[in-house]
Amino acid sequence: MKKIIVFILIASSFFSFAQENAKKMKPSETELWQPKVPVVVPGKNNTAPSDAIILFDGTNLDQWVNAKDETPANWHLNADGSMTVKDKAGDIKTKQKFGNVQLHIEWKSPEEVQGKSQSRANSGVLLQSRYEIQVLDNNNNDTYVNGQVASVYKQSIPLVNASVSTGDWNTYDIIFHQPEFDENGHVIKKATITVLHNGVLVQDHFTIQGTTSFIGYPEYEKHGKASLKLQDHRDNSRVSYRNIWVRELE
Repeated sequence: MKKIIVFILIASSFFSFAQENAKKMKPSETELWQPKVPVVVPGKNNTAPSDAIILFDGTNLDQWVNAKDETPANWHLNADGSMTVKDKAGDIKTKQKFGNVQLHIEWKSPEEVQGKSQSRANSGVLLQSRYEIQVLDNNNNDTYVNGQVASVYKQSIPLVNASVSTGDWNTYDIIFHQPEFDENGHVIKKATITVLHNGVLVQDHFTIQGTTSFIGYPEYEKHGKASLKLQDHRDNSRVSYRNIWVRELE
């Protein structure tokens, strides 16, 4: 009991001393003037900021290749500045590889509803070609909740379903930090992801447990920077994408 009282008295004395010392400080003693913060000009209405890398602006597919054989991407390029999954053409991926990123991407399901559950406007945004954020039309369309729209596929249920009407444009704004590995390939820091769906927080700094798989439990495999991939689900999904840009967060 005496030790506790002595500790309280010492702590109280230290706090009083700190308060008195703080009163003698000048405001400038806690001001930082270096390093200078870089200036970025923000975009308007979801357009890219000045330091972004434009991955798709609606004019061409030059930044993309077929994910399987790296031949030129051959999804449909539309007059409205979007691209649409070409049925059974395969996934496409970026030529450039990325680590930690801020990603903006817009997508929509077709207005004509076809299929149900996982067979309705199914696609996916795969960070580093491994970690999938689900794209799906869940309007009046139930499915397993860790595979619904804006889920980290088979790992994390979204906090809410923030979808717009079928056929309207959705936005995903994603903050992704890649995993880190030791020299033996063991993961020493898992990947994390934050997702805003139409401006609504749906994944809050979720710790990714490994590659998102259709069958089996997630596992990590050592890798470095890798491409962003968009999925062709091979069921005539007809999902469209537009206005894709990233900011590297190295």
